[in-house]
Amino acid sequence: VALDTVSPEKRSEIMRLIRGKDTLPEKALRSLLHRRGFRFRLHDRTLPGKPDIVLPKHRAVVFVHGCFWHRHPGCPRNRTPASRQDYWVPKFERTVQRDQQNQRKLRLLGWNVLTVWECELKEADALVDKLAKLIRRESAPYPATDLPPLAAVAEEPGDYELEEKPPPPDND
Repeated sequence: VALDTVSPEKRSEIMRLIRGKDTLPEKALRSLLHRRGFRFRLHDRTLPGKPDIVLPKHRAVVFVHGCFWHRHPGCPRNRTPASRQDYWVPKFERTVQRDQQNQRKLRLLGWNVLTVWECELKEADALVDKLAKLIRRESAPYPATDLPPLAAVAEEPGDYELEEKPPPPDND
């Protein structure tokens, strides 16, 4: 078991500096989307999980997840600290479970849910091209009223499990 190399006071100070919203990856993605002509709201408290970016016109929400905190599968930034694993492992599990529940609720409400991982912003132009298509639902092989849930922007459909589709909304 590795021991922390800084004092508990210093560790607390470091942890206090970690932001929950308006992070650098979030700001970078917002800037890219805005330059592409997308207009959006931020952190809508009326929606499950307070999505980072809400595009009402397209009925889409975007979560910008940090690879460490939200456990990006296969990413080198997704590492568990060596010390205090009895604290960290359950904390990470709760975060992932909460993310999944919020995304499920949003899909049931008819929202197209997209996730962007912070490491994906290294390829910003390619990411925003793909994201724009998914937001506009241009690349979807389904009619707009019968879309399956989308789990992530940079993943191919075979890389994630599709959940049961909610019934299409009544257009009466």
